[in-house]
Amino acid sequence: MKKFITLFVCILLLSLSASAETLSLEEMLGAQEASMIGDEPIMTEAPASAAREDLISRILGTAKTLYDNAGGKAKRAQYSGDIYVCKNFTVHLFRENCDDFRIAAYPDVPLVIPNNQKKADCAPYVYGVEWQDVSAAEGNPFYAAASFRYDANLSKEENREKAREFLRQVKRGDYFQMAANYYYGVGAHSMVFIADYDPQTDSVHWTDSNMKGKSIGGERYAYVQYDAVKEIDWFVDAFCRSKYGATLYRLRDDIIYAP
Repeated sequence: MKKFITLFVCILLLSLSASAETLSLEEMLGAQEASMIGDEPIMTEAPASAAREDLISRILGTAKTLYDNAGGKAKRAQYSGDIYVCKNFTVHLFRENCDDFRIAAYPDVPLVIPNNQKKADCAPYVYGVEWQDVSAAEGNPFYAAASFRYDANLSKEENREKAREFLRQVKRGDYFQMAANYYYGVGAHSMVFIADYDPQTDSVHWTDSNMKGKSIGGERYAYVQYDAVKEIDWFVDAFCRSKYGATLYRLRDDIIYAP
Protein backbone atom coordinates (compact mmCIF):
# COMPACT_ATOMS: atom_id res chain seq x y z
CA MET A 1 0.00 0.00 0.00
CA LYS A 2 2.82 2.40 0.95
CA LYS A 3 4.57 1.69 -2.40
CA PHE A 4 1.32 2.41 -4.25
CA ILE A 5 0.89 5.80 -2.52
CA THR A 6 4.51 6.71 -3.26
CA LEU A 7 4.08 5.79 -6.92
CA PHE A 8 0.84 7.83 -7.13
CA VAL A 9 2.52 10.92 -5.66
CA CYS A 10 5.41 10.63 -8.12
CA ILE A 11 3.03 10.39 -11.07
CA LEU A 12 1.06 13.39 -9.80
CA LEU A 13 4.20 15.51 -9.41
CA LEU A 14 5.40 14.60 -12.91
CA SER A 15 1.99 15.52 -14.32
CA LEU A 16 2.02 18.92 -12.61
CA SER A 17 5.58 19.60 -13.80
CA ALA A 18 4.64 18.72 -17.40
CA SER A 19 1.62 21.06 -17.22
CA ALA A 20 3.79 23.88 -15.95
CA GLU A 21 6.31 23.32 -18.73
CA THR A 22 3.52 23.25 -21.33
CA LEU A 23 2.05 26.50 -19.99
CA SER A 24 5.45 28.14 -20.02
CA LEU A 25 5.97 27.11 -23.64
CA GLU A 26 2.54 28.43 -24.60
CA GLU A 27 3.32 31.73 -22.92
CA MET A 28 6.58 31.93 -24.81
CA LEU A 29 4.86 31.21 -28.12
CA GLY A 30 2.13 33.71 -27.31
CA ALA A 31 4.71 36.39 -26.54
CA GLN A 32 6.49 35.69 -29.82
CA GLU A 33 3.24 35.88 -31.79
CA ALA A 34 2.40 39.14 -30.04
CA SER A 35 5.68 40.69 -31.16
CA MET A 36 5.68 39.45 -34.76
CA ILE A 37 3.47 39.76 -37.82
CA GLY A 38 4.72 37.15 -40.23
CA ASP A 39 8.44 37.83 -40.34
CA GLU A 40 8.15 41.53 -39.51
CA PRO A 41 8.67 42.82 -35.93
CA ILE A 42 6.07 45.21 -34.55
CA MET A 43 7.42 48.67 -33.62
CA THR A 44 7.65 48.88 -29.83
CA GLU A 45 8.47 51.64 -27.36
CA ALA A 46 12.18 50.82 -27.18
CA PRO A 47 12.94 51.54 -30.88
CA ALA A 48 10.89 54.74 -30.65
CA SER A 49 13.00 55.91 -27.71
CA ALA A 50 16.15 54.95 -29.58
CA ALA A 51 15.00 56.97 -32.61
CA ARG A 52 14.39 60.01 -30.43
CA GLU A 53 17.85 59.78 -28.89
CA ASP A 54 19.36 59.31 -32.35
CA LEU A 55 17.65 62.47 -33.61
CA ILE A 56 18.97 64.44 -30.63
CA SER A 57 22.48 63.07 -31.17
CA ARG A 58 22.37 64.02 -34.85
CA ILE A 59 21.18 67.55 -34.04
CA LEU A 60 23.99 68.04 -31.53
CA GLY A 61 26.48 66.42 -33.90
CA THR A 62 25.60 68.94 -36.61
CA ALA A 63 26.03 71.78 -34.11
CA LYS A 64 29.46 70.47 -33.12
CA THR A 65 30.49 70.20 -36.78
CA LEU A 66 29.43 73.80 -37.49
CA TYR A 67 31.27 74.95 -34.39
CA ASP A 68 34.44 73.09 -35.40
CA ASN A 69 34.22 74.34 -38.99
CA ALA A 70 33.85 77.95 -37.83
CA GLY A 71 37.22 77.62 -36.09
CA GLY A 72 36.44 80.48 -33.73
CA LYS A 73 35.74 82.91 -36.59
CA ALA A 74 32.55 84.95 -36.78
CA LYS A 75 30.00 83.96 -39.46
CA ARG A 76 27.60 86.29 -41.25
CA ALA A 77 24.25 86.59 -39.50
CA GLN A 78 22.74 89.59 -41.24
CA TYR A 79 20.13 88.25 -43.67
CA SER A 80 17.08 86.00 -43.44
CA GLY A 81 18.87 83.15 -45.23
CA ASP A 82 21.96 83.20 -43.01
CA ILE A 83 21.98 80.06 -40.85
CA TYR A 84 24.06 81.77 -38.15
CA VAL A 85 21.18 84.00 -37.04
CA CYS A 86 20.17 82.50 -33.67
CA LYS A 87 16.77 81.05 -34.61
CA ASN A 88 17.99 80.10 -38.07
CA PHE A 89 20.83 78.14 -36.48
CA THR A 90 18.58 75.99 -34.28
CA VAL A 91 16.12 75.49 -37.15
CA HIS A 92 18.98 74.46 -39.44
CA LEU A 93 20.17 71.87 -36.92
CA PHE A 94 16.69 70.34 -36.91
CA ARG A 95 16.02 70.46 -40.65
CA GLU A 96 19.36 68.91 -41.49
CA ASN A 97 18.41 65.80 -39.51
CA CYS A 98 14.63 65.44 -39.36
CA ASP A 99 13.91 63.69 -42.67
CA ASP A 100 14.70 60.23 -41.29
CA PHE A 101 12.17 60.57 -38.46
CA ARG A 102 8.43 60.77 -37.87
CA ILE A 103 5.85 60.92 -35.06
CA ALA A 104 4.46 57.42 -34.47
CA ALA A 105 0.84 58.59 -34.72
CA TYR A 106 1.52 60.39 -38.03
CA PRO A 107 4.14 58.29 -39.87
CA ASP A 108 3.35 59.84 -43.26
CA VAL A 109 3.77 63.47 -42.13
CA PRO A 110 7.25 65.03 -42.49
CA LEU A 111 8.53 66.73 -39.33
CA VAL A 112 8.53 70.51 -39.03
CA ILE A 113 9.79 73.02 -36.47
CA PRO A 114 7.58 76.02 -35.65
CA ASN A 115 8.54 79.63 -36.21
CA ASN A 116 8.60 82.11 -33.36
CA GLN A 117 5.20 83.39 -32.35
CA LYS A 118 4.21 86.73 -33.91
CA LYS A 119 4.76 89.78 -31.72
CA ALA A 120 1.05 90.59 -31.47
CA ASP A 121 0.24 87.04 -30.36
CA CYS A 122 2.87 87.14 -27.60
CA ALA A 123 1.06 89.99 -25.83
CA PRO A 124 1.04 90.91 -23.02
CA TYR A 125 4.60 89.54 -23.13
CA VAL A 126 7.29 90.71 -25.52
CA TYR A 127 8.28 88.99 -28.75
CA GLY A 128 10.42 85.90 -28.40
CA VAL A 129 8.93 84.12 -25.40
CA GLU A 130 7.38 81.27 -27.42
CA TRP A 131 6.87 79.50 -30.74
CA GLN A 132 3.77 79.37 -32.88
CA ASP A 133 1.26 76.67 -31.96
CA VAL A 134 1.68 73.89 -34.56
CA SER A 135 -0.02 70.54 -33.95
CA ALA A 136 1.58 67.10 -34.03
CA ALA A 137 -0.80 66.23 -36.87
CA GLU A 138 0.97 68.93 -38.90
CA GLY A 139 4.35 67.39 -38.11
CA ASN A 140 5.47 69.29 -35.02
CA PRO A 141 7.40 66.78 -32.85
CA PHE A 142 7.96 69.26 -30.00
CA TYR A 143 5.84 70.13 -26.99
CA ALA A 144 6.26 72.83 -24.37
CA ALA A 145 7.81 70.88 -21.49
CA ALA A 146 8.02 73.93 -19.22
CA SER A 147 7.64 77.68 -19.40
CA PHE A 148 8.27 80.79 -17.34
CA ARG A 149 6.38 84.07 -17.58
CA TYR A 150 7.09 86.91 -15.18
CA ASP A 151 4.14 87.26 -12.81
CA ALA A 152 3.52 90.84 -11.71
CA ASN A 153 1.44 89.56 -8.78
CA LEU A 154 4.53 87.95 -7.22
CA SER A 155 7.59 89.55 -5.67
CA LYS A 156 10.84 89.77 -7.63
CA GLU A 157 12.43 87.03 -5.52
CA GLU A 158 9.37 84.77 -5.90
CA ASN A 159 9.63 85.20 -9.66
CA ARG A 160 13.34 84.44 -9.56
CA GLU A 161 12.75 81.21 -7.65
CA LYS A 162 10.11 80.16 -10.19
CA ALA A 163 12.61 80.93 -12.97
CA ARG A 164 15.24 78.77 -11.25
CA GLU A 165 12.83 75.89 -10.88
CA PHE A 166 11.97 76.23 -14.56
CA LEU A 167 15.64 75.93 -15.57
CA ARG A 168 16.20 72.94 -13.29
CA GLN A 169 13.96 71.00 -15.69
CA VAL A 170 16.42 71.29 -18.62
CA LYS A 171 17.10 68.01 -20.44
CA ARG A 172 19.57 67.10 -23.17
CA GLY A 173 18.12 68.00 -26.57
CA ASP A 174 15.67 70.61 -25.26
CA TYR A 175 15.19 73.65 -27.48
CA PHE A 176 15.13 76.93 -25.56
CA GLN A 177 13.32 80.09 -26.57
CA MET A 178 13.68 83.23 -24.48
CA ALA A 179 12.98 86.93 -24.56
CA ALA A 180 15.75 88.46 -22.51
CA ASN A 181 17.97 91.38 -21.65
CA TYR A 182 21.37 89.81 -21.19
CA TYR A 183 25.04 90.74 -21.28
CA TYR A 184 25.40 90.32 -25.05
CA GLY A 185 22.10 91.78 -26.26
CA VAL A 186 18.39 92.42 -25.85
CA GLY A 187 15.56 90.51 -27.52
CA ALA A 188 14.66 86.99 -28.64
CA HIS A 189 17.23 84.22 -28.54
CA SER A 190 17.14 80.51 -29.43
CA MET A 191 19.47 77.70 -28.36
CA VAL A 192 19.68 73.96 -27.73
CA PHE A 193 20.78 72.37 -24.46
CA ILE A 194 23.37 69.64 -24.92
CA ALA A 195 23.06 68.09 -21.45
CA ASP A 196 20.66 67.79 -18.53
CA TYR A 197 20.72 70.51 -15.88
CA ASP A 198 23.72 69.88 -13.63
CA PRO A 199 22.66 70.18 -9.95
CA GLN A 200 26.26 69.81 -8.77
CA THR A 201 27.29 73.09 -10.41
CA ASP A 202 23.79 74.61 -10.73
CA SER A 203 24.52 75.14 -14.41
CA VAL A 204 23.40 74.33 -17.96
CA HIS A 205 25.37 73.55 -21.13
CA TRP A 206 24.19 74.59 -24.59
CA THR A 207 24.93 75.25 -28.25
CA ASP A 208 23.84 78.34 -30.20
CA SER A 209 24.86 81.04 -32.63
CA ASN A 210 24.69 84.83 -32.46
CA MET A 211 24.50 85.20 -28.70
CA LYS A 212 27.91 86.74 -29.19
CA GLY A 213 28.75 88.67 -32.34
CA LYS A 214 30.20 91.77 -33.92
CA SER A 215 29.75 94.16 -36.83
CA ILE A 216 31.96 93.83 -39.91
CA GLY A 217 31.45 96.33 -42.74
CA GLY A 218 28.05 97.29 -41.35
CA GLU A 219 26.82 93.70 -41.22
CA ARG A 220 26.20 91.44 -38.24
CA TYR A 221 28.58 88.50 -37.76
CA ALA A 222 27.98 85.80 -35.17
CA TYR A 223 30.02 83.33 -33.16
CA VAL A 224 28.93 79.71 -32.89
CA GLN A 225 29.08 78.21 -29.41
CA TYR A 226 29.20 74.56 -28.41
CA ASP A 227 29.31 73.39 -24.79
CA ALA A 228 28.88 76.94 -23.57
CA VAL A 229 28.09 76.87 -19.86
CA LYS A 230 26.59 79.28 -17.32
CA GLU A 231 25.08 78.98 -13.87
CA ILE A 232 21.31 79.19 -14.12
CA ASP A 233 21.17 82.54 -12.32
CA TRP A 234 22.86 84.06 -15.38
CA PHE A 235 19.75 83.15 -17.35
CA VAL A 236 17.45 84.15 -14.50
CA ASP A 237 19.00 87.62 -14.60
CA ALA A 238 18.34 87.70 -18.34
CA PHE A 239 14.68 86.69 -18.67
CA CYS A 240 13.20 87.13 -15.19
CA ARG A 241 11.89 90.62 -15.98
CA SER A 242 8.49 92.22 -16.33
CA LYS A 243 6.78 91.03 -19.55
CA TYR A 244 9.68 88.69 -20.33
CA GLY A 245 9.94 84.91 -20.16
CA ALA A 246 11.15 81.68 -21.74
CA THR A 247 9.95 78.26 -22.92
CA LEU A 248 11.53 74.80 -23.01
CA TYR A 249 10.53 72.72 -26.03
CA ARG A 250 11.13 68.97 -25.87
CA LEU A 251 10.88 66.24 -28.49
CA ARG A 252 7.97 63.87 -27.98
CA ASP A 253 8.66 60.37 -26.68
CA ASP A 254 6.99 58.71 -29.68
CA ILE A 255 9.60 59.64 -32.29
CA ILE A 256 10.19 56.76 -34.73
CA TYR A 257 12.25 56.23 -37.85
CA ALA A 258 10.51 57.20 -41.07
CA PRO A 259 8.90 54.20 -42.82
